[in-house]
Amino acid sequence: METKTPAKKATTKTKSSKTTAKTPAKKNAAKELKDLFEDSLKDIYWAEKALVKALPTMMKNATDEKLKSAIEDHLGQTETHVERLEDCFKALGKKAQAKKCDAMQGLLDEGKSIIEETEPGTVRDAGIIAAAQKVEHYEIATYGTLAAFAKVLKEEECLKHLLETLKEEKKCDELLTKVADTNLNSKAM
Repeated sequence: METKTPAKKATTKTKSSKTTAKTPAKKNAAKELKDLFEDSLKDIYWAEKALVKALPTMMKNATDEKLKSAIEDHLGQTETHVERLEDCFKALGKKAQAKKCDAMQGLLDEGKSIIEETEPGTVRDAGIIAAAQKVEHYEIATYGTLAAFAKVLKEEECLKHLLETLKEEKKCDELLTKVADTNLNSKAM
């Protein structure tokens, strides 16, 4: 009869969180939530301004009329989002300042790439919707976070503007889903 020997327990050493090296902060790093809030406003301000420049290219390359209309409507809303952010800066007693948003730059580059890598028509339209929804989801996450920060910081005027924009971003995402679902994706097959 064969006897089994108990398996040797694997021992793994894990570093204690106390011994893990921390990434050093930049010289002008945010020290308080208000600093992070203001820095994040600069980031989304850049993102919205970049989007104002990118949306006309998306609209020009779309072929579906509902998609073109949705992009055109959102372009107008995006211009309003820029103004609302400027109002937030004003409410904070700060000059509106943009700081390059690497995340939005990546999403816009991906959208440009989709346009370049697809033939005009329903496949490109489906790609434009996919790229646009990625942008919307990023904006929804950002505005939701900023609204939460504004609430805690008791920045009521900013909170009002941020929630209004958040609501519009969610509606745009829903509209894009509706456009995609109304046979556009099926036609792209």
